[in-house]
Amino acid sequence: MSVAFPSRDFDDAVAAVCHGVASEEQVEALGRTLRRDAAARDEYLRRVALHAYLASEPDLFAASTTDFTATDGRPFSRPPSTTPSPKPPIRRFGRTLRAKWKAKLALAAGLVAFLAAVVWLAQVAGNRRGATSRAVAMLNRAVDARWDSSERAPRLGAPLEPGRLKLDSGLAQIVFYNGARVVIEGPAELQLVSSSEAICVQGKLTAEAPPQARGFRIVAPRLDVTDLGTAFGLKVNDDRSELHVFEGHVEFRSDAGSAAQDLREGKGAVVEGAAAPKLIEADPKAFAELFDLQAKSVAAEARRYDQWRESIRKLQRDPSLWVHFDFEHGGAPAWRLPNSGTLRAAAPEAAIVGCEWREGRWATKPALEFRGISDRVRLKVPGELRSVTLATWVRVQGLDRTINSLFMSEGFLPGTLHWVIRNDGALGLTAFGEKGGYQILASPPVLTIDQFGIWTHLAVVLDGRARQVTHFLNGQPVSSHPLRMAPPFRIGTAELGNWNAHGDPGDDPLLIRNFSGAMDEFCLFNRALTPGEISSLYADGRPQPDTVAGLPPSFPTADHLAFSTSSPIPIHR
Repeated sequence: MSVAFPSRDFDDAVAAVCHGVASEEQVEALGRTLRRDAAARDEYLRRVALHAYLASEPDLFAASTTDFTATDGRPFSRPPSTTPSPKPPIRRFGRTLRAKWKAKLALAAGLVAFLAAVVWLAQVAGNRRGATSRAVAMLNRAVDARWDSSERAPRLGAPLEPGRLKLDSGLAQIVFYNGARVVIEGPAELQLVSSSEAICVQGKLTAEAPPQARGFRIVAPRLDVTDLGTAFGLKVNDDRSELHVFEGHVEFRSDAGSAAQDLREGKGAVVEGAAAPKLIEADPKAFAELFDLQAKSVAAEARRYDQWRESIRKLQRDPSLWVHFDFEHGGAPAWRLPNSGTLRAAAPEAAIVGCEWREGRWATKPALEFRGISDRVRLKVPGELRSVTLATWVRVQGLDRTINSLFMSEGFLPGTLHWVIRNDGALGLTAFGEKGGYQILASPPVLTIDQFGIWTHLAVVLDGRARQVTHFLNGQPVSSHPLRMAPPFRIGTAELGNWNAHGDPGDDPLLIRNFSGAMDEFCLFNRALTPGEISSLYADGRPQPDTVAGLPPSFPTADHLAFSTSSPIPIHR
């Protein structure tokens, strides 16, 4: 259905929406017309304004009430007018009044239905323009994985789009969105085609497909394998491809013949060159390393966790580390977060309000999860700072607010700092001046939807001497901005993952700024760390030692995106 403008169909569709009787087809067609035709939108809004006026005009109802009481012989509710008015017969006027009331009430009800339909139309349009993803799988586990240096290495837990994965050494498990699981052993090259298909160019792999993934397909040189609910292995070398079935059965074709063949548990096939496939016995021992992935992964996590703990012991000897929450928790009460930084005598701990303890970067390490608008960690940091560095590991679940708090001083006191993430993924720091005013320093949008649910390292360096602020993502700088606010700065009472708007004079709807996700480790230094030191914090704390280094060094800076107080829509204060 289409609704042209102007037309009778347009009039009928608007009327139907106003009275709450529009069909889904009418609403969708009307929405398409309004999105593409400015004149239609103007007329639409004109009619909305007319309906709103008629429904909200009190005198239309008041006049009728006065006439009715006068005609009915009861006392006036207000002094009568000295101007005579015609008095129709009682029965006829009663019918007229009832008709007027019905009409006005219908208009009011129609307006409510109309506004509801407008909201629904906006939601439909917004959903069609919502976030999308081309991803077909995710990197689920990795053990000593070294990826080809010519391409960006995938991050653990990251969604994977169609394309090439080249593993130089180690093990990696890819989980496809249809439920199939593939483990590859380097050196190997796997090309992702869709959520139910991949190409094994070279190397060794095992694949397991549950019933939901029946029909999962892997194409190799000289072999085309379709899983029929099973577990199998592939070994692909220069001119030789081997297929081994461990459970269930598969269907395969070879270049030598077009007829599909069925291969059962315990059997295998090998194809060399242009020769016909030759049947062999399956050899599970040849894939022992791949079968042992889970045990190897647990051992690798334990080693990595121990390496991080050793790096933390060295870090805590830095006298500039005022505040350090390692979230190890230990024997402390569940609502306390001990400070292991050098300021622990003056600020020994933070208070946890709400929040829940969850698994952190490693299975045996805890982290705090922030979910509701009440969840927060409150602390107080005394003293003044000429420079400051803030760093944390977070797992963002969603950017639910216009402004999402990482670490914010309470209210808008002079000299304080607000560190946040905007809902479009930009990182922001606001510095409040000692003599009034503030400066907003924001990166370009760098946190994208494919990074949600993955442990990510964020840092910001405020260098009071150089008068510069730099934002970092996963150890790499993403933007740098000149700082106009002069030190000293102070933290005072502050919160992790939330904010108290104490002292705000207005009723700002953006003041709910709670973080949605988990946090694991937080550092506050009273100096400006160098880019190399930030990179080391990331390298020492990342869950697995892989080749990924966050964004490439060529990622554009955005001095021109540093918002000031004159920005018409500031991202935060």
